[in-house]
Amino acid sequence: MIAIKVHYSIEEEGRTMRKNRMFTYAILSLFVVGAVFLAACASTPDLGTDENPIRWIFVPSGELEQVTAGAESVADLLNAETGLVFETFVATDYTAAIEAVCSDPPQAEMSSLATFAYITASDRGCVESELVAVRRGSTSYSGQLIYNMDTDIVPGDYSTLAGKTFCAVDATSTSGYIIPSVMLRANGIEPDTDIDVIFAGSHPAAATQVYLGECDFGATFVDARTAIEGDYADVMDKVGIFDLSIAIPNDGVQYVTSFPRELRDQINAGLLAIAATDAGAEALNTAYQWGGLEQHDDTFYDPFRQLLDAAGVSASDL
Repeated sequence: MIAIKVHYSIEEEGRTMRKNRMFTYAILSLFVVGAVFLAACASTPDLGTDENPIRWIFVPSGELEQVTAGAESVADLLNAETGLVFETFVATDYTAAIEAVCSDPPQAEMSSLATFAYITASDRGCVESELVAVRRGSTSYSGQLIYNMDTDIVPGDYSTLAGKTFCAVDATSTSGYIIPSVMLRANGIEPDTDIDVIFAGSHPAAATQVYLGECDFGATFVDARTAIEGDYADVMDKVGIFDLSIAIPNDGVQYVTSFPRELRDQINAGLLAIAATDAGAEALNTAYQWGGLEQHDDTFYDPFRQLLDAAGVSASDL
């Protein structure tokens, strides 16, 4: 009996020691988890600070140096207005800009995507429009087909484009390819087989190549020819307008869907404020030829989406 009692006491003591060890491990685990959590919080500075700037991506709709310089000036003015820190950069092409806001996690929190690039990213659930650009007093614009006047192309006669070399901007550029390709197909010219398509990379570049005769005709927004007048003073005499497109909604400012509402409101107010100043207007014009900004959400683009649907064009197809 004594031996049995001793054996039982030893077992009870062992169980008690194991319980104490488990309790100690549990407490230590809580401390470790808490320390990791606090470290993680400490390692993620607030968005809009020097350590964690708000990344704002632009598309190469104009000359890279000009867009870059204008974007940096806007960011500096916005920093002075809001106290928030921004990092601006220009994507290599339109598709790269879309992927920057659609990646997980996003590589940019803000964007200024061209119209079709925005619709593509929006339809993927990546970004939401907050501000729309104003150019020449309007929130919409037209594209244009331009041509070298030394060719035998006849303005408005699409049959004279067959077999020619076509300088477009980018495969996802609204006025620089998407809408012109719809216009061409509607008039019996198939871009994939009837003409030789070259992507110039920007609107001024497309106009330049048409001027130099490297392309017979091209597509840009109205009127990208003025962007190269400094280098080619007689561009208006040598590059004519072949046809104009339907009205296209302007680009603007967008945010990834996870971007905080409070910061959106703060940045929107800041952009509208600097757009009303001489320095802000100059910076916006340098970056994207914006003459101002208006607040519009995603529904602003719905009529254009319906137009694309009617033409048989969809973001997913492209």
